[in-house]
Amino acid sequence: MDGQGGAADPQLQQFIEVESQKQRFQQLVHQMTEVCWEKCMDKPGPKLDSRTETCLGNCVERFIDTSQFILNRLEQTQRSRGSSSESMMD
Repeated sequence: MDGQGGAADPQLQQFIEVESQKQRFQQLVHQMTEVCWEKCMDKPGPKLDSRTETCLGNCVERFIDTSQFILNRLEQTQRSRGSSSESMMD
């Protein structure tokens, strides 16, 4: 036994968390692009008309708001689980 009780290296945990955040961000960008493209792009052309531009802007803003809300909620849930010794849902 290493005397650490099986705890992982804090620097390794930090690295994994940062990489996980990067991956989540990339997934969000991909999802946002797909959703907003399907919602707003009727027929692609050489330039965006004002309706399409407005639609894309609103779509991206709502997508970011929703994603941030979900991430904040997940973080709160993880923190509350971390502060209790056992979760009742397990």
